[in-house]
Amino acid sequence: MKSFSIVDSKGHIRPMLRLALPSLAEEMLVLAVTWTDWWLAGRYFQHYGDATKAAMGTMAYVMWLIPCLFATVAIGATAIIARRVGKGEIERASLGANQAFLIGTGLAIVLTAALVCFGSEFLSLMQLKGEAHRFAVEYLEVVAVTIPLLAVSQISAACLKGAGDMVSGFLVKGVVVLVNIVVSTMLVTGWGPVEAVGWKGIAMGTACGYTVGGLLLACVMLKGRAGLRLTAGQLSPNRAEIRELVRIGLPGGFEMGALIGCQLLFLAIVNSLGKNSAAAHGLAVQIEACAWLPGAAFQAAAATMAGQFLGAGMPERSTRGTLSCLLVGMTIMCVSGAAFWLCGDSVASFFTGTRDDATTRLTARLLRLVSFAMPALAIVMILGGGAFRGAGDTLWLFLLTMFGFVLVRVPLAAVLSLEDLGFIGLADVKLLGWGVIGAWYAMVADLWIRSVLLVWRFANGKWRIVQID
Repeated sequence: MKSFSIVDSKGHIRPMLRLALPSLAEEMLVLAVTWTDWWLAGRYFQHYGDATKAAMGTMAYVMWLIPCLFATVAIGATAIIARRVGKGEIERASLGANQAFLIGTGLAIVLTAALVCFGSEFLSLMQLKGEAHRFAVEYLEVVAVTIPLLAVSQISAACLKGAGDMVSGFLVKGVVVLVNIVVSTMLVTGWGPVEAVGWKGIAMGTACGYTVGGLLLACVMLKGRAGLRLTAGQLSPNRAEIRELVRIGLPGGFEMGALIGCQLLFLAIVNSLGKNSAAAHGLAVQIEACAWLPGAAFQAAAATMAGQFLGAGMPERSTRGTLSCLLVGMTIMCVSGAAFWLCGDSVASFFTGTRDDATTRLTARLLRLVSFAMPALAIVMILGGGAFRGAGDTLWLFLLTMFGFVLVRVPLAAVLSLEDLGFIGLADVKLLGWGVIGAWYAMVADLWIRSVLLVWRFANGKWRIVQID
């Protein structure tokens, strides 16, 4: 099996593009799915008002956050495999992949059981009520049982990316997207040979996509790719490897766990503002993904380049590679931000069907606001989520994320958006009451503060001397 190390490459642009472009194409495919789901929800269920859009917004968060629950395994696997491939230790890299696969699937089974038993109660905590709550519960009931296969995809992709293989995940994602879009559209609209099943059709398309993706990537890993292969002998628990995965990944897992908790609290604040605010927030987040995509692509490239170059004892190349990813990724994201400012109304109306809809107008305002945060978002994603994780500097990143969410985003969102703290029983405490716009001001402030601190950490170079093994 051929290794995908970039250590012997000349320069940084070519290996960066080789790593980033497949990831960018993969993220665009994911966006195609979410946009199709939003279009279906907005166009075929208008008679429910904002209920389906509010449910869609919450479930979009949930389906983004669920893979984050496997972050401890995925982050540890990416960092360890990248370092070992950089050193030429391919057999040890494969052992790490097997152990990551074992742990990740076990966690997924536990999570599936929890969602099946307590999914409705969880959505109630997110302040969803009435029809919006009912639609979200129906969606979650369908997709929950496919979470183990989602974990297979998540962990396999993290391992392959650590080894430098961005293509396998992209090709599988293409098949997943095709299945998801076709099945969802057929089941919602009644197009083709099947009868329309309504709202559940969107969730059924998602579940089919997860199933196909998990099975395909499991086959890839069983056959062997990029020097990694699942084998019965290496799938038995190895205490030393598990301890190493947890040691490197646990701070990142704590970071993602804290991120999940804070994001859900932030979402609960937004949902408490009413269905219109919840719908606009969810739609704006999905449209903002246009700018998020290049950040995610160059984040993945930065993680692999940082890890492999550091593993090969080339810290200066790790720095230059990271800066190349940041420069290109930030440029593309800023162009996307300018488009949000100029065309927010038109893009929002594509999903809602009209420019006069209250959700459309509010979504456009949110997009104009977030356009000013694109440089900061690029730094947070590509430096923090990319290079620092690839280097194994996960503890410092965890502390920074805690600072940003716990001390900036969530409390500031509550102060700026809510009229009082009645949703937690403190109605006498009066706040500014700017609505969802205030919550997004808090989000932008958090991104800019964390970006400044990340640049400082990058400049002092301590992220390059973290010991992994």
